[in-house]
Amino acid sequence: MAKYILALDQGTTSSRAIVFNDDGDLVAKSQKEFEQIFPKPGLVEHNANTIWKTQLEVARAAIADANLKASDIAGIGITNQRETVVLWDRETGEPVHNAIVWQDRRTAEACLALKEAGHADQIQEITGLVIDAYFSGTKLRWLLDNVPGARERAENGELAFGTIDSWLVWNLTGGALHITDATNASRTMLCDIDKIEWSDEMLELLEIPRSVLPGIRDCSEVYGSTTPEIFDSEIPIAGIAGDQHAALFGQACHEKGMAKNTYGTGCFLLLNTGTKRVKSENQLLTTIAWRINGKTEYALEGSIFIGGAVVQWLRDQLGIIQSAEEIEDLAREVEDNGGVYFVPAFAGLGAPHWDPFARGVISGLTRGSNKAHIARAALEGIVYQSYDVLEAMKHDSGIELSEMRVDGGASMNDLLMEMQAELLQVPVLRCKIAETTALGAAFLAGIAVGVWKDKAEIAEKWAADGRYEPSPDSSDLLDRLPEWQAAVEQAKS
Repeated sequence: MAKYILALDQGTTSSRAIVFNDDGDLVAKSQKEFEQIFPKPGLVEHNANTIWKTQLEVARAAIADANLKASDIAGIGITNQRETVVLWDRETGEPVHNAIVWQDRRTAEACLALKEAGHADQIQEITGLVIDAYFSGTKLRWLLDNVPGARERAENGELAFGTIDSWLVWNLTGGALHITDATNASRTMLCDIDKIEWSDEMLELLEIPRSVLPGIRDCSEVYGSTTPEIFDSEIPIAGIAGDQHAALFGQACHEKGMAKNTYGTGCFLLLNTGTKRVKSENQLLTTIAWRINGKTEYALEGSIFIGGAVVQWLRDQLGIIQSAEEIEDLAREVEDNGGVYFVPAFAGLGAPHWDPFARGVISGLTRGSNKAHIARAALEGIVYQSYDVLEAMKHDSGIELSEMRVDGGASMNDLLMEMQAELLQVPVLRCKIAETTALGAAFLAGIAVGVWKDKAEIAEKWAADGRYEPSPDSSDLLDRLPEWQAAVEQAKS
């Protein structure tokens, strides 16, 4: 039996494909960036055909680089940028418009109108989400209302809607399958996350015809196979999950109370809350962690808009470092932040604040402040934001964290991880495999095709390559929490 899994990791700026073996080790990887389209300020689009083309190219390249044939691949797992919307013609397979990306803010006014009309509680109760242009539902409505003829064609059954996972599966199967998985469905603002089905109330509220929607499937099952002309033989498609859900699974956070934080451009924290959804009183998102064999498990999620991107800003806008890697040495030149606090609210504040009008603040500057203090404050800003989300999670769930599993590019910064452990007062463990998102998609597919037996076998394969313990002494970062909170209030005002 084939013992290799191909993971397709379709991200916001690039398409990647990774081949894993049955030990969960990375065998080969290929990646290709694609164009970001900005029609107007606040609008972000992708060419959906380019996404498909680049994803296919890297998939073929990864198999070739691994010196394998398609017949050696037991299954394909798909993970994707969430909330990005594609609407296409069922007959031709051609998109009727560019994909509207999760970052796009064109529906902000429509979301404000929903809030002012008093729909916030209803939407949270059904979907687990807050009202925001981030999610797919209002983007789909915009396409139906603004692409000439789209609404009529949709109501006639001529158009298909999907998030990027649906778009990839459609193309991989030559249009035979129009499906999504439970995790991606839970990010559309159209799904009843208790029933795991499209919500009549949400479809009516957002004026979405049911005929455009994909079928909702589990995250780990054999959905179908690729068409023969794509690879040199058919490959089963056997796993789908949105990127953050896949990372949670790849981190083996399979039990209630386990949590992960991905330190990328932003930070995404997910806490496994088990088989019962937890309603947030602190503006966190209740989301589906995964659904396997008909069993749904849930998570609380907090999204931080600016994480590692603050380091890029120091490099590209201020020029106080030449490369992102330099920030750790610069920040270590000082023992503390010298009273400087950096709230990187460049795009507003995400969870638990959800304040789109907040702006970045550097406070506490004196004549003695230097670039090392600003660098250290920038790193502290990342760990403080993560702390704020985890405190909200603790209050919502009643769960006390025992450890934090981490991944993403910024997790390679030892000082950042040391400070995170100090502030959280729990061990921080960095996964041996940096590509945890793709690994999670591979694990989901591998379970479905028998490469791995179950979650317990996968958990045994998880290993850390870095462990950061909190100091038993009083935490200076915790002591300075009121100053951080004051800086956040300045960012809001």
